Amino acid sequence: MEGMSSEHVERKTKPADSRRRGEAATEPEERDLPRQAWTLLFELMHAHMRNFPALAAEFELSPVQAHVLRQLGEAPLAMSTLASYLSCDASNVTGLVDRMEARGLVERRSSEQDRRVKMLVLTEAGAALRERLLGRIAEPPEAIASLADDDLRALRDIMRRALHPQ
Repeated sequence: MEGMSSEHVERKTKPADSRRRGEAATEPEERDLPRQAWTLLFELMHAHMRNFPALAAEFELSPVQAHVLRQLGEAPLAMSTLASYLSCDASNVTGLVDRMEARGLVERRSSEQDRRVKMLVLTEAGAALRERLLGRIAEPPEAIASLADDDLRALRDIMRRALHPQ
């Protein structure tokens, strides 16, 4: 993806033709459609995620703490699983959790299956902050919000199919 700007991708992209992806595409631009689509999607997400540290700071969180809050809403999470999720050492997670626990956002509990395993659970304050954070994260960037309704519906439907293929 490095070295392939959106201008480069857009210049190479031709209007969609009626051929299905299953049929043989002869032009290099047509064979490269998945890469072009992914590159553009990645560039959009990357541009939007540059704002994530500032968004996290609105809630007095580090970007990593914001990711932890988002992850913890699903269910209690073992600290070792969180370390794996964050690709870091367990000692780093301990310091991170210490700071979040001091703010009253999370608490450690022993696992019911193995008391040596510490599980992380959102507190009521943590759950409330998570909801506010998720609401803010869900606000689309201007590049998306300004699209026409028909384009937004098409984009939504495409993303649903990409995330949940049948």
